[in-house]
Amino acid sequence: MNAAIVGLFCLVTLLLAFRFFGKYLDVKIFKLNAKAPVPSHEFKDNKDYVPTNRFVLFGHHFASIAGAAPIIGPAIAVIWGWVPALLWVLLGTIVWGATHDFGALVLSVRSKGKSIGELAKDIIGTKATTAYMIIIYFVVILLSAVFYLAIAGLLISYPAIVFPVFALMGTAMLIGILIYRTPIGLKPASLVGIIFMLFAIWWGTGHPYPMPETTFLGTDKFTWVTILAFYGFIASILPIWLLLQPRDYLESFQLYAGLILIYLGLFFTAPHFVAPAFRTNIPGAPPLWPFLFVTIACGALSGYHSIVSSGTSSKQLNNEKDAKLVGYGGMLAEGSLGILSVLVCTAGFATTGLWLKHYASWGHASGLGAKLSAFVDGASGFISHLGIPPSLSQTFVALIIVSFAMTTLDTSCRLGRYIVSEFGDQQNLSIFQNKYVTSFMSAGVAYVLAIGLYGGKPAGILLWPLFGTTNQLLASLVFATLTIYLLRKKSPTWPTALPAVIVTITTLSAMIWNIKEFVTAKNWILALVGGIILIAALVLIYLSTVAYLKKKTGNQVKDECLRNLKQ
Repeated sequence: MNAAIVGLFCLVTLLLAFRFFGKYLDVKIFKLNAKAPVPSHEFKDNKDYVPTNRFVLFGHHFASIAGAAPIIGPAIAVIWGWVPALLWVLLGTIVWGATHDFGALVLSVRSKGKSIGELAKDIIGTKATTAYMIIIYFVVILLSAVFYLAIAGLLISYPAIVFPVFALMGTAMLIGILIYRTPIGLKPASLVGIIFMLFAIWWGTGHPYPMPETTFLGTDKFTWVTILAFYGFIASILPIWLLLQPRDYLESFQLYAGLILIYLGLFFTAPHFVAPAFRTNIPGAPPLWPFLFVTIACGALSGYHSIVSSGTSSKQLNNEKDAKLVGYGGMLAEGSLGILSVLVCTAGFATTGLWLKHYASWGHASGLGAKLSAFVDGASGFISHLGIPPSLSQTFVALIIVSFAMTTLDTSCRLGRYIVSEFGDQQNLSIFQNKYVTSFMSAGVAYVLAIGLYGGKPAGILLWPLFGTTNQLLASLVFATLTIYLLRKKSPTWPTALPAVIVTITTLSAMIWNIKEFVTAKNWILALVGGIILIAALVLIYLSTVAYLKKKTGNQVKDECLRNLKQ
């Protein structure tokens, strides 16, 4: 089958979903109000609470939620065949993933910009907060640790991207100053930023900057991880308008350009799928259900997105009506990246034999490097067919991945700061109200997981198998919280209640299967951490169910009383 036709069908479907299902959620479910107060104006401090142009915020939100995860997850999930992977990315994004992100954003905006953990206390009860915080903090810190390692690996493998990556930081700070501290305005500042960014990519291609294999900090990888951890700390304490927001906004143009070029390359080459439509009996692979869903994770549904929606985006939303574009539209944009990852990794290989060699077994294809290299090679191959030199194509694609990962990295460090601060506020620990302390804790714990070795492997990589299931468990809990909120508002609950049940069953099954495998392999660290997360999730599921039943019963009694009064 022609992959270009399939890709075009998917893009059209995403656009139709935004037009119709997004509007249904806007008008019938969340009932957005353009005149409602929003935290960015109510608590404006020009640091964390900053009213932001919806297109700038869309760029920040999209870049922050995307990261490298929607590339990595689908790139391994295609081992079960391109049909199940593509169907879940497309349908999961439209019906569940985008609804989840949209709902978390709206709920936070209507609750003074509180994080999803704080919201759980208000909606489910005080007992839910600690369990929520455990799961949220684990997701944020583990993601930061693995992205330290992933970015470091790409900077070593593709030294041509070093200059563009770091030049963009300085450019972003310049653009932030131009937008918020001068009368120049958004459009001229954006043009300046894009010109600088294009120059940096061109210059970097011809001037690679490899890190010496041995440095004063030890190995090149250790040095890069240290630099990235320091960057995460700095990015999390600077005002959001100075670095985080303008950098994500500028990088969004790079990401849009990359998506357009890769899709154009796909349409121009019109390759056929070399991967099988369905595949079973894969050596070492877990069962398709439930692991297709937790493997694709962010490519279709991600609990981490609720942390971004309620952590940074809700504090910048200028108008409640902008939530549809930012929340629902942002996830659809990420879904287009997940679809592209599926297409690249199933139609970007020259022959079926090469594909089968790369995906010979679960262990062979599941490494971080294998996932990223499959995407870089396939996507750059598509772009090179447009007449762009292969070296420039490869640099550009590698830069896109690092850009995605960097935006997620600095957002994760800031979110970690917020989480620790909220926990300190709940426990009356004044030291956790100091942003330098909380930022150091967030960047530092992730750093330890990245460099700390256990059994010869970084602790972050060792714990990574738990990320997919934990991330999806968080999504199911967010759906449960949204369902109780909608029930309280007497809005239809099916868009959140149905996925709350199905995702909970799926992810609990995956977590239990994983823990059983960890115990069998005598991997007690993973079994212990997985067990703690499982217990926290079960506590939250119980508390959510009790809160839901109480609210539903209360509403039924209230409605009955009103009917009696009318009679």
